[in-house]
Amino acid sequence: MTTDTPTLERQASALETYFREGEARARALGNRGPARFTAKGKLAPDIVEAYLEVGFYVVEGVVAQAEIEEIKAEFHALLDRLPARREDAVDRQGRPALAHGLTPSPLHWSKPLGDPMGGSAASPRSPVKMIELQASADLPEEIVYIIQAPLQFSDAALRAYAHPALLAISATINGEDFTPFSEGYIIKKPGEGAAFAWHQDGTSHWDGPTAGPLAHGFNFMLQLYPSTAANGVWYVPGTHRAKVDIPAKIAAAGGNLLPDAVPLVCNPGDMAISNRQILHGSFANNSPDWRVSLNSGFHPRKSVLDVRPGRHLPPGGTYDADYIRKRCEVIGYAIDARRQRYPDETPHAYAPHVANGETYHWDEAAREAICGYHVRDLGI
Repeated sequence: MTTDTPTLERQASALETYFREGEARARALGNRGPARFTAKGKLAPDIVEAYLEVGFYVVEGVVAQAEIEEIKAEFHALLDRLPARREDAVDRQGRPALAHGLTPSPLHWSKPLGDPMGGSAASPRSPVKMIELQASADLPEEIVYIIQAPLQFSDAALRAYAHPALLAISATINGEDFTPFSEGYIIKKPGEGAAFAWHQDGTSHWDGPTAGPLAHGFNFMLQLYPSTAANGVWYVPGTHRAKVDIPAKIAAAGGNLLPDAVPLVCNPGDMAISNRQILHGSFANNSPDWRVSLNSGFHPRKSVLDVRPGRHLPPGGTYDADYIRKRCEVIGYAIDARRQRYPDETPHAYAPHVANGETYHWDEAAREAICGYHVRDLGI
């Protein structure tokens, strides 16, 4: 027996206890349930109130299991198209690799069970590295842990993006003229999924007249597999109201096991509304279970219009109305793609497109039109 074994055993035991206690805290929050809407199509006020109080909300069963299976099938087809190494132009079968030639690349890489952003000067919002674990020797040096902008690669993901309940929720919380932020698959494969250091997503609206608990919008996090304490994202409830001194908070806790944090515990087809200002992170997935989230972010239009962002800098220096209109085209294409697949469903009427008389049709020309659309992400 090596001298490290007791330490590793104690760490595993501490994590097991932390996960169990965190799950109990999460289930006691009262921030979960099915989507409910008013007669005017707005998200029920009590759900909005719970979201505003806690900083995230679990919408249960919002996407039907048959649709989840379609999304999963196309997701795994994308995994088969990934390059073995970031410099490879082909996948493992010699086909052109997914996203090859797109600049910047929408593929994000990490060492297995590592934390690629924590403590990095390139990511000041993640100042303290999360716990990293030793990966199996047979794993590659790097794995893809995020596929950004998957709507250009998967019709099933594009259709899910336009789910009328999801867009109605965004219209309720962010306003009828809401705008996109960014989309991505967060991939936590068993025994290799990367960690995400504790962080708050918002970077530009913490002070001044635009500041407030809704200023940086939210992410929808649609789950394709069960999200557990071991593989899911963790939140610190209520921290969306102000900027957190993350190093001080971690120091006070004596490490990354923050005592007031709770995990996202939910099932396939459930979706979290996740405020981009809430303090959150996730542990490396050393569990035997997959966790895959299809994330889609949305902002209030007033938070991005004529704003000079700290990142994703547009050519003109600010997100002007035309820049935003171009990024919002994907909403129109997604709504029509969903209409074609689900003709008996009432599509969401996206207010800016209705007001401007804009119509969109999803076809091969549209697929070409959104190729590389992530270069216009509205980051704040």
